[in-house]
Amino acid sequence: MPDTAHVKSARLQFRISRRWGWRILGLLALVVVVALAAFGPFMWQLLGQGILLLSVVVVVLLALGALLITLLIAAITRRRARIQPWLQRVVRLSLVLGILLVGVVGATLGSQWHASTPPILGADGQPLPGSIATMEQVTLGGSQQWITMRGKHAHDPVLLYLNGGPGAGSFPWTALALGPLEDHFVVVNWDQPNTGKSYGAVPLVQLTPQRYVSDAQALTQMLRTRFHQDKIYVLGDSWGSMLGIMLVQQHPELFYAYIGSGQMVNTTQNDVMGYQLALTYAAKRGDTATVNTLRRNGPPPYVGDGMIWKYVAFFNVLNSYMGEPDYRLSVLLVPWFAPEYGLLDKVNYERGLIETYTVLYPQLKNLDFTRSAAKLDVPVYFFEGRKDVNAMTSLVEHYYSVLQAPHKELIWSNSGHGISGADATQLVDVMVNHVLLQTYHT
Repeated sequence: MPDTAHVKSARLQFRISRRWGWRILGLLALVVVVALAAFGPFMWQLLGQGILLLSVVVVVLLALGALLITLLIAAITRRRARIQPWLQRVVRLSLVLGILLVGVVGATLGSQWHASTPPILGADGQPLPGSIATMEQVTLGGSQQWITMRGKHAHDPVLLYLNGGPGAGSFPWTALALGPLEDHFVVVNWDQPNTGKSYGAVPLVQLTPQRYVSDAQALTQMLRTRFHQDKIYVLGDSWGSMLGIMLVQQHPELFYAYIGSGQMVNTTQNDVMGYQLALTYAAKRGDTATVNTLRRNGPPPYVGDGMIWKYVAFFNVLNSYMGEPDYRLSVLLVPWFAPEYGLLDKVNYERGLIETYTVLYPQLKNLDFTRSAAKLDVPVYFFEGRKDVNAMTSLVEHYYSVLQAPHKELIWSNSGHGISGADATQLVDVMVNHVLLQTYHT
């Protein structure tokens, strides 16, 4: 009997040691994943963040499942012996979840601290001498906002990029579309108020189109001083094309030229045309569910809580028409391509888009540049996709026909909406062989 007791005791000790061994290995693995999510190279960082968030989701589902089973057993049998094992599972899973959440907090803080814009490298893999690649917090209109400045030659002309939205952070487009322009410009990317890294910079009640114009003007003045330039260039994309037109209209003396892509002209007319096209296209495809949703929503403009999802309903159909990715999927994935964003910034990207769009876009419902901006005192270049049905090409053509400017060009690409769908080679050609060649004089 003593031998048997000794064997049982040894087995118990082995099981306990093994259990603690696995726990220690699990904690070490968590530490490694958190370190990768916070401080790893960009792709490893994405992997670590993905593993961490997926682990939280899995444990939450397991804990909810165990809790549900516990409640069912309690309701059916009311036997403590049957309930106890499942209750212990719930407790253990809750403890694991708590540890994972501590890891998420650590990864979030670390990734926020570690986030940066990558250096521009030369052929030897080292930072290119004379280049600039920096991310900075600047004061615009009394609020703290974030910009990146990137170019292979710090003395090249400055290009301010105004991205789409309103409400979407701009930094992802550094990697997705703007890189080729860094050979010829110092490209300045701006996370506008309440977007991306600038989320919360300005209270929602203070967000107006004019606030964005004023902040863009302040940023332009700062850039002129910083780079010793008399003027700079501005490239407006989608919502940024509305902001860009208003900016150069009010402050033409600050700019060599304005370049618009996915140019918006008349928001309400444009959206009604897009809605009608989406309805027709969905019906032609036999997509009854989408047709019913669009009819239930009715034509734009929309206002109030949930309005963004009504716009997304027909934007998604238009993206399909243009052969572009699902709108909702794009919004979810885009911030993950920005090494400038920590985990919190990626969450705030989504929050900022929903909140800012809901506040700002209704304020643009009466916008009509054919009336309010029929004359601009800077050279104007429209770089438009022939397949674009998000910013209707017929409206762009009409605006171009009535627009008075010192010089104007309408240049077509065989693409969809904005610079994201444009051919990078053609975009560089337009910016260098049209815009720079005709307007920049050193």
